[in-house]
Amino acid sequence: MSNETIFVKILDKDYQVACPPGQEKALIESARALDERMRTIRNSGSVIGLERIAVMAGLNLSYELLEATEKTSSREIDDDLLSELSEKLDQALESFS
Repeated sequence: MSNETIFVKILDKDYQVACPPGQEKALIESARALDERMRTIRNSGSVIGLERIAVMAGLNLSYELLEATEKTSSREIDDDLLSELSEKLDQALESFS
């Protein structure tokens, strides 16, 4: 299967992006989120220039992704710890039976 060409608009500029079949909706949603983030940064007035706005948006999104990934990893560790403690508790309770 070949990639499809999808058109997205970010900060009023049109971009052509190659997209694997079935991923169009995710790509469009990603472009919408990036556009929204870049508009917020631009409208704050603290960052000037399209390239700098794009870099700041990319850094912010990357940070949020890493933070979410760490939370997920932490939750998995917590789940593993809870499972281990549950097993030990079950063993302790069985010894009293």
